[in-house]
Amino acid sequence: MSTNVFLVVLLAALLHACWNGMVKGTGDKLQSVAAVVIGHAPFAIACLFFVPLPNAESLPYLAGGIVLHLGYQLFLAYSYRIGDLTQVYPIARGSAPLIVAAVSVTVLSVDLSPPEILAITIIGLGIMSLVLVRSGDGSRNPMAGLTALITGCFIASYSICDGLGARAAGTAVGFYAWLTLVDAAAMAAIVTVVRPDAIRHIFTDGRKFAIVGGGASFLAYALVVWSFTQAPIALVTALRETSIIFALLIGVVLLKERLNLIKLVATMTTIAGVAILRISR
Repeated sequence: MSTNVFLVVLLAALLHACWNGMVKGTGDKLQSVAAVVIGHAPFAIACLFFVPLPNAESLPYLAGGIVLHLGYQLFLAYSYRIGDLTQVYPIARGSAPLIVAAVSVTVLSVDLSPPEILAITIIGLGIMSLVLVRSGDGSRNPMAGLTALITGCFIASYSICDGLGARAAGTAVGFYAWLTLVDAAAMAAIVTVVRPDAIRHIFTDGRKFAIVGGGASFLAYALVVWSFTQAPIALVTALRETSIIFALLIGVVLLKERLNLIKLVATMTTIAGVAILRISR
């Protein structure tokens, strides 16, 4: 992985943690996630004027990505409703690189060096260790851990699907712009049916949240999709999970969530894994 790609993925990680922190800091998690997703639309439309149409070969990946992103977003909203940011976010994000790496090596026959595999494993296990963290009232929250793990499966699935799709499309940004535009329309339709009050709020006094959160989220994943075309999907997926470091800071400093030894050790382990990843190969 080149230095430029490495830095781009780190920027994406920071942006991703920021919009997740925004969602967790609000009261209505479904409405907030929907606002961010729908907020992608103006940015996607703007991009379409400057990029070519994706190749036809990428259409199956585009369809699959839309379904997987919707599943991720709905499970993420539910997980945030019942669990702490510093529990849900790490479990969801920590399981993804382990799954992606396993599929990459065993199914896609991707050649990962031993140091790269070690780095991915350390990052994933370091983050997953936060499953031991207790919730804000001092009790364990196994349901939040389970839904976060399911969310992680969606993350791994859409990462692989989007990475392969962007490569087949011949235009990473064009592929993602179309994917997120349809995704935004689907999310708007779902929320209109299940929560018509929420959709009205998004388009009225919630517009600023949608634009700011949607802009950060759109840019974050657009950078990741581009990086998928420049480096192995497993490495990009693992590196972007440095967002746990930024999420921890947001959770503790801004959302006043508790910092304990487990969270600190998990964060330092993640940093060690990133360091190994940077110097590998």
